[in-house]
Parts: sequence; C-alpha cells; structure tokens
Amino acid sequence: MSQKKKFKLSDLDFNNIGSWPQNAKIVFCVLIALLILLLSWLLVFRGKGEELAALENKESDLRRTFETEQGKAANLEPLRLQLAQMEQVLQQMLRQLPSKTEMPDLIIDISQTALSSGLSNELFKPGSETPKEFYAEKPIALRMVGNYHQFGAFVSGVASLPRVVILTMHDIQLQPKGNQGITRNGVLELSGTVKTYRYLDDTEISEQADQGGGKK
Repeated sequence: MSQKKKFKLSDLDFNNIGSWPQNAKIVFCVLIALLILLLSWLLVFRGKGEELAALENKESDLRRTFETEQGKAANLEPLRLQLAQMEQVLQQMLRQLPSKTEMPDLIIDISQTALSSGLSNELFKPGSETPKEFYAEKPIALRMVGNYHQFGAFVSGVASLPRVVILTMHDIQLQPKGNQGITRNGVLELSGTVKTYRYLDDTEISEQADQGGGKK
C-alpha cells in the first residue's frame, strides 16, 4: 500500500501554490475563507451592529420624548380651562374700574373729595390718557396742602367712592409747608403725579389690537 507523504510548512513554495499537495491547498483555502469572513465581519457586520445600537438608542430617546409630549398634551386642556377662568376673573376685575364715560365725573369726584377733606388744591391738572392693552391710564399733576388728618380723610374718601379707584403715585414728594416738621397737626404739601385707571371697552380693545398689528 502506498503511504501518503506528510508535508511540512517549510516545504511549501508560496510562489507556486499550484505545486502544493492537495491537503495543503485545502487547508490554505479554508484559512483564506476564514480570513475573508473575519474581515467581512469587521468591516461590514460590526459597523452595522454599531449603527443598529445607535438607532435603538435614538428610538429610546424618541419614545421618551413622545411620552413627555403626550403627558403635556394630556394636561393642555385643563390648562386651557384654567387660563379661560383667569381671563374671565381679570375681565370682571377690569369691569370694576371706571368706564370711559365715567372717567370725567370720577376725576371731579377725586378733586371734590380733596376739598371736602379740607385740603387745598393748589394744582390739580389731568393729563393726556395713555391706552394700554386692557386699560387706560390718566396722569394727574397735583399739589395739595393740608395736615396729616386731612390727607387721611382724603384717602378714606377716595376709597369709598362708588367705583373702584386706583391711584398710583409717581415722583411724589411730601414735605412740611414752610419750616415746620412733619407732625400730625403741621401743614404738609403733597406734590407730584398720580395716575388713575379705567377699563377699555371691546371697541377700544379691538382698535388697540389693530394699531398694534399695524405697528408690527
């Protein structure tokens, strides 16, 4: 019987693979195939795996974002109802302010209240009205002279007027008249500017909106 000749790696000529024994060719082909598969996995499948992992992470992020936005959407309707209720309360509060037709009489009432309280109106000059988004403000330059109790009576009298009267003070100075100190019975001089407010009716609010759109 013929015995197959064993080959050694040192006997193989890599410049002439065709002369190799059959077994050596098979082993070499298997190694080449394994090398190709390894390179294919490194270059293709591994990159695809990393891309798949990145897509899975992105999917998780999008899912969390969707769940968050879905929660916000679920709370949106109650927030809208709450906003509508707040706007209704605001409108009710604004309606308690004087109207456009009531404003002239209100200014007269404020002046008369000062006089009836014993104050001397050395200056009481209403200025031009400035409309805002929902209301209008009217400045009044004034200079009043009286004592501590008379000013207290004036504030109390304004608060008791039929309509809600809001007076905000701007650049107000309260100082003793002459060389007296500030005492309860001393004569004081109040000077500066106060602002009072009225609500805008629906027509005026619409005009304000149109003017604001034109400016934009």
